[in-house]
Amino acid sequence: MIAESVDEAVAGIEDGSTVLVGGFGFAGMPFDLIDGLIRQGATDLTIVSNNAGNGDVGLAALLKAGRVRKVICSFPRQSDSYVFDELYRAGRIELEVVPQGNLAERMRAAGAGIGAFFCPTGVGTPLAEGKETRTIDGRDYVLEYPIKGDVALISAHRADGMGNLVYRKTARNFGPVMATAATRTIVQVTEVVSTGGLDPEAVVTPGIFVDRVVRVEARNYTVQGAR
Repeated sequence: MIAESVDEAVAGIEDGSTVLVGGFGFAGMPFDLIDGLIRQGATDLTIVSNNAGNGDVGLAALLKAGRVRKVICSFPRQSDSYVFDELYRAGRIELEVVPQGNLAERMRAAGAGIGAFFCPTGVGTPLAEGKETRTIDGRDYVLEYPIKGDVALISAHRADGMGNLVYRKTARNFGPVMATAATRTIVQVTEVVSTGGLDPEAVVTPGIFVDRVVRVEARNYTVQGAR
């Protein structure tokens, strides 16, 4: 459960894996785990995340290393997403755009064992092309399927020895749903406390959803890169 190093935590991630990567921009991004994944060498990955990387660190560094075949995200382009932008324009990476709420709900559905669900978001747009639609109580809906991960890489604030997690403010974002939607969940935290050291009422992700935890030093990032 508690890994001695980042490299130990990410060991065994296979080529071709679907990897759910937490974070909303830099908030909650598991930078150390991503760096470890780059060192580990897995390639041909499908990455599921809110956006397609910022600057040249974290997820953007993984893309730049040529390890990613496809990105599934809700916000692929912004002023500092130049790594993804260059790869996409060159035809070296695939993209599936998913509205942000749908992205979260499709992962939540995977974790809850829901086979599919109807949602109004995207109806009548190119995002609904080829998908089943249905009118329910006079409103049109499109059928969406769960997004499952082979691995989830997420960042939390604290963990105990059983892998129970608490998050810090907005760094929580996609972490909880990703932890439930992946076959294996790997978490970086800035503090590991003894079992029983967390207030049970504050636990967001129960340890049953967590496979490996590694403690890392807190680091700050800017849009241009690491400080």
